[in-house]
Amino acid sequence: MFGISFSELLLVALVALLVLGPERLPGAARTAGLWIGRLKRSFNAIKHEVEREIGADEIRRQLHNEHILSMEQEARKILNPTSVTPEPPAAPVAGSEPTPPVASPTAEQTQPPRAP
Repeated sequence: MFGISFSELLLVALVALLVLGPERLPGAARTAGLWIGRLKRSFNAIKHEVEREIGADEIRRQLHNEHILSMEQEARKILNPTSVTPEPPAAPVAGSEPTPPVASPTAEQTQPPRAP
């Protein structure tokens, strides 16, 4: 984690044994372990909080973008009413006769007559 090799860790343990003595070394190791555990939990809590905030910011950004897109679409509908797709025809009323389909003109009917 910190780039400490086994030989360096062994050297630190030997110095701690010489400085603290065999009676106080177990208590010091226990205290050091508790502090390291607290630091790890604090860092993990901060890390999770930051990740949660980043996720919330991303969701807010997406909602904002969707809102802007919907506003743009509404503005386009207002400014260009001809480009709006027509609504489908209403369903026939019950009891009325259906209207026959209108035949489209053929190519012969749409061409002007030829001069002789």
